[in-house]
Amino acid sequence: MALAGIAVLFVVAMLVPLPGPQQIRAWAGGAGPLLPVLFFLFYALVAVAPVPRTVLTVTSGVLFGPVLGSVIALGATGVSATLALLGVRAVGRARVADHLNHPAVRAIDARLAQRGWLAVAALRMIPMAPFSIVNYCCGLSSVKVLPYLVATLAGSAPGTISTVILAGSLAGETSPIAVTVSAVCLSIGLLGLVLDARMPLAPAQASTPDAEPVNARG
Repeated sequence: MALAGIAVLFVVAMLVPLPGPQQIRAWAGGAGPLLPVLFFLFYALVAVAPVPRTVLTVTSGVLFGPVLGSVIALGATGVSATLALLGVRAVGRARVADHLNHPAVRAIDARLAQRGWLAVAALRMIPMAPFSIVNYCCGLSSVKVLPYLVATLAGSAPGTISTVILAGSLAGETSPIAVTVSAVCLSIGLLGLVLDARMPLAPAQASTPDAEPVNARG
């Protein structure tokens, strides 16, 4: 039932079109000085669902410019990622954790518990890694909340800020700067994942085939 609910959520998110930057700008005409706060809340809540975060980031740049737009987009990204992580843990992690008995799964979970910030930061820098999927998977893992949040902000910053700054290019051809930034972020992200895979775990926390299963309540 949980998987079916998630599948329905994905289908709805794909079929229901998000409003474009110009449409949101028209709606925001009467918000006045509260517009930045309202859009921050809108961004943070909507991005919890599996929707394209890029649309919201571009809208932030169109509405507020490069400086304030970057602050709002990056701050809302951190809030949204944290809400998704805590939401998944509150709703379903306890049920799933009892079944994470495969040695490979436990090894990955042990790595995330000890050094999850590196994997999270690397995944945030890879443009093809869906924001919401990474959030949900981290929610099922043992990654700590504070390192997860810091890694999310650090890994999302280059792509988010460049998207806000180059928001005006959305209506025209793709900017070569945007492509360059995406390529650099992809390279750094992949390098981070390789580095994380090669770095050994501390002996006390390394996972072994006869280790105890993940304890969602501990």
